[in-house]
Parts: sequence; C-alpha cells; structure tokens
Amino acid sequence: MPGNKRNTTKKKSAQRTNRLNTEFQQLSLSNVTEKTSEDDLLPHSNKYRIAYSDRYGRYLLAKRDLSAGELLIVEKALVVAPCASGEPVCLGCYKPVTLTTSQYRCPNCKWPLCNEQCVGIHQSYGHTAYECELLQRENTGQRLHTITPADKIKNLYELIAIVRILLMKLHDTDQYKRIQLMESHVEMRKEQYSDLWQYYEENIVQELRENWHLSNDFTAEEIHIVCGILDVNCFEIGQNSAKARALYPGAFLLAHDCCPNTAHTDDPETYEISLRVSRNIKKNESITLSYAYTLQGTLKRRDFIQKSKLFWCCCQRCTDPYELGTDCSALVCSFCQKGLLRSSNPLAQDAEWRCDKCDFIMNSQEVLKLLDKLNNVLDSIDVHDVQGLENFMKRYAALLGSNHYLLLYVKYTLCQIYGRIEGYLISDMSFEDLKLKEKYCREFLQIADILQPGLTKLRGLIMYELHAPIMMISQCLWRQHLITRKEFNKRLREVTELLKKSSLILRMEPKGSNDYQMSLAAEEGLKQLENNSNKETKNKMK
Repeated sequence: MPGNKRNTTKKKSAQRTNRLNTEFQQLSLSNVTEKTSEDDLLPHSNKYRIAYSDRYGRYLLAKRDLSAGELLIVEKALVVAPCASGEPVCLGCYKPVTLTTSQYRCPNCKWPLCNEQCVGIHQSYGHTAYECELLQRENTGQRLHTITPADKIKNLYELIAIVRILLMKLHDTDQYKRIQLMESHVEMRKEQYSDLWQYYEENIVQELRENWHLSNDFTAEEIHIVCGILDVNCFEIGQNSAKARALYPGAFLLAHDCCPNTAHTDDPETYEISLRVSRNIKKNESITLSYAYTLQGTLKRRDFIQKSKLFWCCCQRCTDPYELGTDCSALVCSFCQKGLLRSSNPLAQDAEWRCDKCDFIMNSQEVLKLLDKLNNVLDSIDVHDVQGLENFMKRYAALLGSNHYLLLYVKYTLCQIYGRIEGYLISDMSFEDLKLKEKYCREFLQIADILQPGLTKLRGLIMYELHAPIMMISQCLWRQHLITRKEFNKRLREVTELLKKSSLILRMEPKGSNDYQMSLAAEEGLKQLENNSNKETKNKMK
C-alpha cells in the first residue's frame, strides 16, 4: 500500500536524521576549549560561557538551565550602517530616501538625509563629522542621482559600513579592536572563493585605496578583513521602515541553527539589540540563532548560508528531508501527480530529488530552475495584491507541496493584509474571506510552532492575526443561531488565549516598534472581552 511505503520512508528518514544529528553534535563539541586570551574585550555573563572549537570557532554554551523569555544579551551596536542592498536610505536614521532634486541632503557632503533635524546626524550610530568630512573631500554625494546606474548606487552605499569601521581605527581604537576580534575568513575567501574575493578587490579595496585616496591609512588586507567581518557577523536590523546592518560586541558569538533557541530584536531609536531565550535551553546546550530566513527551503537556505557565511549548515532541519515534518521543500511529482519529491540527501546540494510514490527522479539543477522561476513570478506580484497572491496559490498548487515555503510566504502575507487594506478591512470582509484568513493563519502557525517554537515574534504576530477572524466568524454564527452557547464560549476562550500569548510575546519587542503597538492592541482586546463578559454576567443576575 502507498501509505505503508510512505511511513517506512519517514521512519528510515527519522532514524538517519537522529544519527546524523548526533554525529554533528559530537563533532561540533570535539576539541572544545575555553577561549580566554581576549576575555577583556568579550562579554561576560552568569547565563552563558564562551567555548571554542577548532572547526566552529567561538560560540556560546548555557552555564545553567535557561527558561523561555529570559533576557540573554542587551548590547549597543559597535557600528550601524546601510545594508549592502544599495537602496537609498538616510545616513542618519536609515529610513528610505529618494535621489531626486527635492530630497534634503547634507549641506556639506551632499548625501541624502531624511531632513535637517534627523536624529542620527553627528551620532556614533549615524552620520558623524568624520564621515561627512571624508565624503565631502571625495565628492561622493554628487554621484547619487536618479540617473545613476543601480550597481553604482549599490557600491556607494555598501562602502559606508566599511568606511565607518575603518575610521574607527583612526578615531575610536577600542571599538576597532572589538570588531577585529570577529572572524573574517580572509584566507578562506582568498583561496576558495576567488569570485567573491575579486569582487571586493575591485569594488571596495581598489575603490577606497585609489579613488578615495585611503592607501596611506589602510592596507588592502585591512580592508579585506573588514569586508569579511561584515559578511560573516553583521545583523540586519531596522524598525518602522528603517533598514540597516550592524555589528555587536557579543551577539556575534551565537552559533547558527535553522531552528534556533533564541530570538532577537532591535530598538528603533538606539539600535540596541536584545536577545531572549525563545524556548527552554538546558545547561551546556549551545545557544543559537538563525542566519537565514525561516520561510526558505533547505536547498536555498543552505546555499544562502554558504555564500554569506562561508559554511554548509548541517543542523537537524537541514539534515532531515522532511524538514522536521513540515515538508517545506517538497514538490508535487509531475509524473504520477500523487507523490512528493524530496531531496535524496539534503546535505548534498547536487543530490537527486525522488518521488515517494513512483520512480520519477528530478536533478537538483531542474529543481533550482523551477524554484527561481516561481520566485520571480512571486516577486512580480505586489504584496498588497490579494487577488494576485490568491491566484499564485491556485496556479501552482499542482507543482508545490501544501506546505512549500513559497506557499507559506503567500499565506503569511495574506494573513497580515486580510483585514488591513482597502476592500478587505476586517469589518467589511465576507464570511468566506474571514474563513480564508482563519485557514491561512492556522496552517502557518502549525509550521511556525515547529520551525520557530516558543516565544518568537513570528508566532506572536500570527496569533494576533488569528484572533480576529475567529471572533468575527463566531459572532456571525451565534447571531444566526448556527452554534450553541457552549460552542460560542469555547471559541471565545480560544480568542482569549491567542490574545494573551501574542501580547506576552510582542510585549518583548521594543517600545515604539509596530510589533509593540500590536501587543498593546492585544491587551486592549482582552479588556474588551473581559468587559463584555462582566456585562453579560450582570445581565444574567438581573
């Protein structure tokens, strides 16, 4: 029977996953020693200790059992700068700006700023006087116009982070020393990743030393080291439309796992980072965060980590063809239309993909080609286009498994825009659309509970989104006498639990962020439910 074949395959996969994961854990902890020579510049805590492995470098181990919700690390940034994407942002606060003639610019260096009162002007995390002087001297701001090619804009904005770190060598040596403690993989990049090395050599090193006239102050190797440090250790941060990247003195020590046991957020005003324990961590367990996006399949996720951080992830999720039972990468077999295609060896990027119901095989390059094609289609759809997103799911349901990460992304987007945009405001939504929102929220939450379990923002956001359709549908059914009072109260209890949990999680986000505001909305919803319950009780007593 087909069912027996699938169960046997899953059992074998689980056994293989457990064996490989155990081997990986043993390997990662082999030859572990305490790293003490740089203690004065590295953080200390009664919650974790710094360990060292010849293979994985420095990482953090729990000194004691840690409980979900515990605050682990709170740090100010060593450096904050625009992302390497090249999108024009204010050099002070990292909010989007334009390159038009009407955009306010720094009167000295002519780089775009949000306005003359920007809070980041002359701040260590923003546009400093030292930076302004250099940018003015090299006349770089004059190169930023609407007709400037996109690659030139990208290069200029990418240089800002590197320049800010290099200037520390001249004006803030303590900060510079802390940054130099971070891994750069310079030799590995030079020997094994010649294309990446050459890109930085031509676009960063030569540009700064020759065109920006910095050859007297910085060697080519120093600049390459800074480039490597940023690639390996930076965090993408930003709240309320601001986008930036930053380095922190201790947060960079956390090891990677595609199902991490911590969650982090950053303050929208100070860019201070906070890392919390998202699920219970046992003593001597590695403390982890994820370097990759959760809503990505193993093939793409491992490729991203390898290209950006220069290692191949071998965590439990990456090892398991079923991705811990979520099947986020599975494709529908194009031959039998009944089975699912999965990688025969997720830890080998070129492994064949095989159907679990027939003998059909697909090579990894064909899989990548299909994924890139569908990703391009999805990118072409506006994130507020409800019909376009719904049509994507209908059109490609025959190609993608029901939990495929591309479909999960669409569901996540729809969970948030259903009830919030014109034509789909929560008070105006049809019964059918409310049911769809509830369906997508439940399906997404089921996956998030596995891939990002515990007190994670992803779960908090979806829990908040889920409470509204349940409430609206319950009220509609109750008014039409289609459910009993007992069933209605049961649904209200679920709404209450969702609001409590989402409030607990999102309350940990920094004040002033949109997510924190959502926690306040959840609390207000709980108060309204309580008031309604009290009124009903009083009416019964009368």
